[in-house]
Amino acid sequence: MASAGEGVLLSSISKRFGETVANDRVDLTLRRGEIHALLGENGAGKSTLMNILSGVYMPDSGEIFIDGEKTRFRSPWDAVRRGIGMVHQHFQLVNAFSVLDNILLGATESSLRLHRREAAQRVEAVGREHGLHIDPHALIWQLTVGQRQKVEILKLLYRGADFLLLDEPTSMLTPGEAADLYVALRRLADAGKYVVFITHKLREVAATADRVTVLRRGRVVASFGKSEASIQELGALMVGAAMPPQRLISAGNFGGAVLKVREGRATADRGASGLKGVTLEVRAGEILGIAGVAGNGQVELAECVAGIRSLQQGQIWLNGHDMTKANALSRLRAGLRFVPEDRLGMGLVPQLDMTDNMLLRDYRERPLAKGMWVSRRVARERAENLIRDYDVRTPGTATAVRSLSGGNQQKILIGREVLAEPVAFIVAQPTRGLDIAAARAVHDRLLDLRESGAGIILISEDLDEILQLSDRVMVLYDGAICGTWHRQDANRGDIGAVMGGHLLDAA
Repeated sequence: MASAGEGVLLSSISKRFGETVANDRVDLTLRRGEIHALLGENGAGKSTLMNILSGVYMPDSGEIFIDGEKTRFRSPWDAVRRGIGMVHQHFQLVNAFSVLDNILLGATESSLRLHRREAAQRVEAVGREHGLHIDPHALIWQLTVGQRQKVEILKLLYRGADFLLLDEPTSMLTPGEAADLYVALRRLADAGKYVVFITHKLREVAATADRVTVLRRGRVVASFGKSEASIQELGALMVGAAMPPQRLISAGNFGGAVLKVREGRATADRGASGLKGVTLEVRAGEILGIAGVAGNGQVELAECVAGIRSLQQGQIWLNGHDMTKANALSRLRAGLRFVPEDRLGMGLVPQLDMTDNMLLRDYRERPLAKGMWVSRRVARERAENLIRDYDVRTPGTATAVRSLSGGNQQKILIGREVLAEPVAFIVAQPTRGLDIAAARAVHDRLLDLRESGAGIILISEDLDEILQLSDRVMVLYDGAICGTWHRQDANRGDIGAVMGGHLLDAA
């Protein structure tokens, strides 16, 4: 372990929330001019550790040294005064305000008067210096996700931050925006800043980091230069076992179209893109991947197909039948199943146990329905079978779903819908927030469903996931389909460019 005089040293940091140990005697050394990746599965303690360094949490035990001086933060403002700033995974911006207004919110100025012109000039100068140019007078809602990320970083630099902590910084960026961010982070490190980013994406570590620290179950299991370990070795350190090879996807044996949308148009919520003449079809035994940055019509597409939202114009066919005017229940009975991205808000009832959650979709149908009553015995048997078949980690069927991990919740939700042997299946953001092992399990279930002959629409912001699973890929941008690729022709660069609004002739 480095001495307390080297840069930033976190020594034997521990933090507990009730019975959960988030950090267990963690040692971490950060050096000026380095990009340090904090790698680990969800729940490994990465964000908790950075929240301690940024003053959001106070450690239960352990010490923090900055340039050899013992430091104790009692609030985020204490950390800001020492030059530490954090960009959270979900941006802390006011959409109706300008870039300048957001940067100035909460900033401390030496003068009682705030000179906006001088402040705007300073924002532009900081942006030019670090390759983060943004018009200070632009409104946040007008910016792309990548530009909003830059605003968050500018906010820290404007306040004189020397330490930049970024939590899952590329989780909502296109490949092009992510590449731009990597360049900006390298520029900041070369300028002598401390740069730390939290991630569970091995590709990011290989592309960007100088040093890597791996956390598992709240403890540091390894720390080294990135060249000292392969991606496979990093993955094994994350999960505590060798990573199984990715499942090979068999050649498609496609049948006829099971789901069609023709010229679908729909309104959007809260200023997001609606649907603007979307036409698509998915065949039996096919996974159709819908790629795109959040807010480009993905929610509207899924909800219109599922019958939760009405089309203003256009038609929807399911297995040859016109279902445009059919409600969600009629579509469900016709063989359509839907796994929403909000698994606890729309898919499951977190306060209920697993048995009751198994009843939610099909309580009107046999064998769950018996006249005016429902059979909890059948529901419990289904829950027990799902626990066995999907390897759900739970004390039992009577355990409240909210007490389970995100991966186990997603297994329950997908397993419940797959039990109905659907003709068509829509799944949105199936592995968001899941660790590697849980994501692999979800992917395997989707591939099993594909091989059984179901047509699947996979909506995801994770381009790696789309490219790994899809037989065809479509990009949804500003509510319209802007490109289509077959698996063998799918090109990461082209798809990423279209996701960012750069239309290609080939697309």
